[in-house]
Amino acid sequence: MSERNGIFAGDDPFVIAARWLAEAEKTEPNDPNAIALATVDPDGMPNARMVLLKDIEADSFVFYTNYHSAKARELDAAGKAAFVMHWKSLRRQIRVRGTITKEDGPLADEYYASRSLKSRLGAWASRQSEPLSSRAALMAEVAKVTAKLGSNPPRPEFWGGYRLTPVEIEFWADGAFRLHDRFRWRRDPSEQKWSVQRLNP
Repeated sequence: MSERNGIFAGDDPFVIAARWLAEAEKTEPNDPNAIALATVDPDGMPNARMVLLKDIEADSFVFYTNYHSAKARELDAAGKAAFVMHWKSLRRQIRVRGTITKEDGPLADEYYASRSLKSRLGAWASRQSEPLSSRAALMAEVAKVTAKLGSNPPRPEFWGGYRLTPVEIEFWADGAFRLHDRFRWRRDPSEQKWSVQRLNP
């Protein structure tokens, strides 16, 4: 019997990740697609924050943000990032490390258009990561862009997606007596084939 039967079954880590996320959507009370995204600033100081994963593609993971934000500046400078996705209800997690590229074309337009109107206007109004004098000032900016852009605002040029293409993906599942199951998938960026290895808990 294969070491990776059951919840780890399959030869494609993106298929496994998508399956785990689909299962989490049935059990997690809030934001099953939340990921803790880790970056580093130009001085090498690490940073982390929660963002929402919006797509698992055939070869990458996609999320969206303001390109003027601290996270975007760090992503652009380093060209690399990592994230962990944890589901308490399932006692599982996925860790991912890889390279970063922007997704600021038709897919970003499509996702932006799918958001609620208030969220689209909020993307225009928020100068993400910059100091803010008060919530009233933010709401005033929302009112200003609402009056200017109306009910069908275009995607701001400073807002879009990032695609993380992994060089490493680790799947973790809770085990009795803390004897957890861990499988690490690795590949060279220039190759398509993955190597898979079981890790000690």
